Amino acid sequence: MTPELLPQYAQQLQTLRADLLAQLRQQRGGEISRAEAAAETRSLAQGDWAQTDALHDLSVALEERELLELNQIGSALKRITEGEYGICTDCGADIPDARLQANPMAERCIGCQTQVESTHGTVHTHSL
Repeated sequence: MTPELLPQYAQQLQTLRADLLAQLRQQRGGEISRAEAAAETRSLAQGDWAQTDALHDLSVALEERELLELNQIGSALKRITEGEYGICTDCGADIPDARLQANPMAERCIGCQTQVESTHGTVHTHSL
């Protein structure tokens, strides 16, 4: 990990976080959440419960994914602050700059990430 690149990664992570938070606010449509909007849709479209249930489930899944991504960004920023950014959380090896450029939230080297995915299934977030 090249120390002079830390400010660049910190800025990139802060931008990702700001963009994701703006996206969440926009998707929620202001004061109500997507889950609440889906519930309103359900009460308006009583004849099509399957579709409104599917929309509600999708909304909840998207919120969970977005919260996971926010947590990963926060974790990466914390690793920068603690001087542990760019170091694999599993084996302690340096994470190559190319990997961090592709995914600034990466917490594992490619070998350890591959092991996690083969053991626990594919991770559906930024796992590059």
